Amino acid sequence: MRQLAEKLIALALQQGFNLAGFAALRPLEERAGFFSRWLADGRSAEMDWLAKAPEKRLDPRVIDPRLRSAMMLAWPYTPPRPPALDWRAELRGRIAAYALGADYHDLVKARALAVAAAMAAARPGAITRVYVDTGPVFEREWAAAARLGWFGRNTNLLNRYHGSYFFLAGILTDLEFDAPAEPYRDHCGTCRRCLDLCPTGALTDGYLLEPRLCISYWTIEHRGAIPRAMRPRLGNWIFGCDICQEVCPWNTDATVAAPINEALTPPLAALLALDDDGFRRRFGQSALRRTKRRGLLRNAAVAMGNSGNPAAIPALTTTLAAEPEALVRAHAAWALGRFDAPAARKALEQARPRESDAAVGEEITLALARALSRAPHLA
Repeated sequence: MRQLAEKLIALALQQGFNLAGFAALRPLEERAGFFSRWLADGRSAEMDWLAKAPEKRLDPRVIDPRLRSAMMLAWPYTPPRPPALDWRAELRGRIAAYALGADYHDLVKARALAVAAAMAAARPGAITRVYVDTGPVFEREWAAAARLGWFGRNTNLLNRYHGSYFFLAGILTDLEFDAPAEPYRDHCGTCRRCLDLCPTGALTDGYLLEPRLCISYWTIEHRGAIPRAMRPRLGNWIFGCDICQEVCPWNTDATVAAPINEALTPPLAALLALDDDGFRRRFGQSALRRTKRRGLLRNAAVAMGNSGNPAAIPALTTTLAAEPEALVRAHAAWALGRFDAPAARKALEQARPRESDAAVGEEITLALARALSRAPHLA
């Protein structure tokens, strides 16, 4: 079986994966208590799928008792290096690097399926199940068991030579491959950069992430209104967040060497102007489709409000007046309320009598109250 393992690893590297290894499937007893407490604490928030069938996540053999091994693969993506610009002055958003280009689920799964096909061909009738963030499988845990890396303090899987800028894929099989005897050693040491520089405090001691404080959760997974207290802390992130990876010393060299990518910082006004067709044309084949048009425009409106740049007011005024999605109008109203400018107050005052949605009306009222509190002579 060792010869087949070496052949499969070589094929995986040819397919474009940069790391590959094997783990023996077993119950993840050491994670059971943690995961149970994590769910009980409500950390899954609106990500309901994480609470479904936890027994499958903790032991893949519940999916199929014939499974014996996992071949874990890492697919690299270009680390983030946005242009050096003042995003407030230029009114630009920020997108996590992994979301650029074609949807990684499709791309990485196609390459993993090629490796799985070779595995099945080596022993006709072999079972192979391929996962790329597409099923109840703890890819990170099995990748660590396959010695692809260690759990970093930012809760990502880290590798000394490849950092954390990679996606994980898993091939579960009934073939039995040798597994590493020793885990990948933890190389975080005393470093706390990811904890200390997270703008929302989502990372804490104990290698824990609080999703309900995570920018990625609010800009991608959350479907409704972003809590008002959280909005200013999002900065200009409109889809995901790369901060805890960018500041990691194991990623620093890769980030510096990466080519500058203008697509990481799209103009916010152009995003607010996207209709349904425009959104589908631009983002329909990328990971950004997950947040849907209304979610992306909601996030863009928040970033506009965080900019402090009065040049954002015209686009926000148009959005408040003409946007069909109440969710987006509500956040545009909040954003306008961040500006101490007559044009912003005028837009809110004109929108208030014609607004029929109660949530949007509340945001307009609160925004006007903030504006009046800054200019008491207008009250």
